[in-house]
Amino acid sequence: MNTNRRDALRKLAFTPALFVAPTILTAATKDSIEPIAQRIQYSVNAYSFNDEFRSGKMNLFDMMEFASEIGLNAVDLTAYYFSSYPRLPKKTEIFALKKRALELGLNISWTGVRNNFVTANVESRKNDREMIKNWLDISSMIGSSILRVFTGRNLPDGYSKEQVKAWLIEEYKLCAKYGEQTGVIVGLQNHNEFLFKADEVIEILEKVSSEWFGLILDISGLRTTNDPYAEAEKLAPYANYWFIKEHVYHNQEKKRTDMSKMVSMIKRHDFRGYVSFESLSDGNPKEIIKEMVYDFKREFNKI
Repeated sequence: MNTNRRDALRKLAFTPALFVAPTILTAATKDSIEPIAQRIQYSVNAYSFNDEFRSGKMNLFDMMEFASEIGLNAVDLTAYYFSSYPRLPKKTEIFALKKRALELGLNISWTGVRNNFVTANVESRKNDREMIKNWLDISSMIGSSILRVFTGRNLPDGYSKEQVKAWLIEEYKLCAKYGEQTGVIVGLQNHNEFLFKADEVIEILEKVSSEWFGLILDISGLRTTNDPYAEAEKLAPYANYWFIKEHVYHNQEKKRTDMSKMVSMIKRHDFRGYVSFESLSDGNPKEIIKEMVYDFKREFNKI
């Protein structure tokens, strides 16, 4: 992926954020206007509250309240936590969420679905492609700039990995074309399923080769290497969006995320946009998220 494409993807992904507060992009001095240093915005992913959503203790509106209370800029809204799911949400629900986000000073940074494009069932892949198209429409309506998609999990019997990669590329190209029509980037999350190495993810990104297909870089999804930070370094130039979780995996061994390394990498690649936090641990997700945000911001704000 060349520099021009990365720059174009980055601009597309974060246009809503720029319109929220355009004055923060420059700082006035006595004699000139100079650009402000690297800007990051912070979000929280809905899966952090999976248990709370499933039990009815929380809903997406409650998550928005929490995000606003701790000073985040945005929320990630996943399809399966909408009240209508598995049916598509009605406009009334979409607009209510959008309105509440505005009242709380939040962006809706992305929506997300679970799809499976590594199945040999052609009709199943077609159905998931149609689902993605539908949610691209919803994403556009609700104001999110990225729709999160997956690969799918298991290599089907009788097929090589290269054959399945060809299916992925074909499906993502079709989704990206519809993303262009709706103004929403289709963002592949490296999710520790099917594509386990950075080089495999890069191969897919470059073969799809669309400004409307990008990467949600999940640091916790790089589990089959001694050094997940080195793997993330390879993917960093392609990232439209970053996922920070409390743990990373060194050859499947869980270790606490080194926020200093994460911040250094993000700064080194001059990433400007959303960094989203997601908790997968037992315990109080609100407290875990607050601790992660605090740790990341402390490192980021060091001089």
